[in-house]
Amino acid sequence: MRVNLEPADSEFLSHLQRIGPRTVQEICETAGVTATAVRQRLTRLQGSGLVARERIRHGRGRPHYVYKVTDQGSRQLGDNYGDLALILWRELNAIADPVIRADVQRRVQDAMVRRLGVYGEGRLRERLKTLAASLASRGFDVELNDCAELPVLREHNCPYLELAEEDRGVCEMERQVFEQALGTGVKLSQCCLDGHRYCEFEVSGHSA
Repeated sequence: MRVNLEPADSEFLSHLQRIGPRTVQEICETAGVTATAVRQRLTRLQGSGLVARERIRHGRGRPHYVYKVTDQGSRQLGDNYGDLALILWRELNAIADPVIRADVQRRVQDAMVRRLGVYGEGRLRERLKTLAASLASRGFDVELNDCAELPVLREHNCPYLELAEEDRGVCEMERQVFEQALGTGVKLSQCCLDGHRYCEFEVSGHSA
C-alpha cells in the first residue's frame, strides 16, 4: 500500500534510508533539524508503518532506541514505475497482430480488476465504497459522492498522467476497469488532461 506523504516527510524517509538505523540525536545531527521536528516526523511515519523503532542494548549499559525504515517504507521509496510503465504501454501498442494486442490488453485489464478486489455483486453503493477504499489504499486521492442522481468517483491525482499524456487510451482502459469492477456503466465525464482539477467518473445504474 502506498502512502501519500508530504514532500518533507518523503525527503526525511529517504534520508533515513540512506543513513540507516539511527537514534533521534544522530538523525538531528545528520539532517540538521531539531529533535522536536525529528520526533514529529518519526511519529507520523511510524503511524503509517514506514518507520519502526528498535531497542538496542550493548553490554551492561542502558539500552537505547534507533529508528529505521521498514520493508513497507523501502517499497514506498522504490515505488516509481513510471518509466517502466511507459515502455510496457508502448510495447503493448506496438504489437502488430490486433487479435494478440486486444487479448493482452484484456488480460491486463482483468488483472487490474482482480487487484481492486471489487466484484459486480451486491448493492452498488457498497461496491463503490469498496472500490474507493481499494484505490485509496494504493495511494489514489479519491472522493466518492454516491448521494447525487448519478454517483460520482473523483480522482484528484491522475495515477497515469505521463502515460495518458502520450496516449489517452489509458483513460479509456481505466474507465473500462471501473465498469468491469462495478458491473455497471461508467462514464469519464471530466479529465485532468482537459484542464479539469480532477478526473470524474459518473456511475449509472445506481441502487440504494
